[in-house]
Amino acid sequence: MLRFATVGLASFGLTLGTNYGLKLTVLHAKPVTALAIATVVATAFAYLLSRRWAFHTRGGRPRLHEAALFFAVNAIAVTINLCPPLISRYVLRLEVPEVGFLAQEIADFVSGMLIGTAAGSAFRWWGYRRWVFPVAGARQRVLVRGISDSVDR
Repeated sequence: MLRFATVGLASFGLTLGTNYGLKLTVLHAKPVTALAIATVVATAFAYLLSRRWAFHTRGGRPRLHEAALFFAVNAIAVTINLCPPLISRYVLRLEVPEVGFLAQEIADFVSGMLIGTAAGSAFRWWGYRRWVFPVAGARQRVLVRGISDSVDR
């Protein structure tokens, strides 16, 4: 779990930087779109780190199938992640001019970056272990037999 958390923290940093980079420049009027793009970029990054490091001993699926499941789990997680900021902005109306700019930015950060990320991460942890990397020790067993790349098809 520590490796999963480390990958998550690195991905969170990438999401944060990309989100605010887009939100404060080219997607100023579309904050949820900025968060969605940032989350997709961080997801690709997270797959590489998850497969090679966080879940390096787990597997049980061919690489293409595993990648497809990883991105499917993350598509659901992105949806979960986007629900709090959508509610914050468009249901609770925590946006300019109803509230000040600082209140809007705090609401965006709390709803999207904290609540949304926590909910999405909980789903990812469960989904990765359940569907994406289901067999504990799968890659270790293959390494013991000396066929290290056969499971990575």
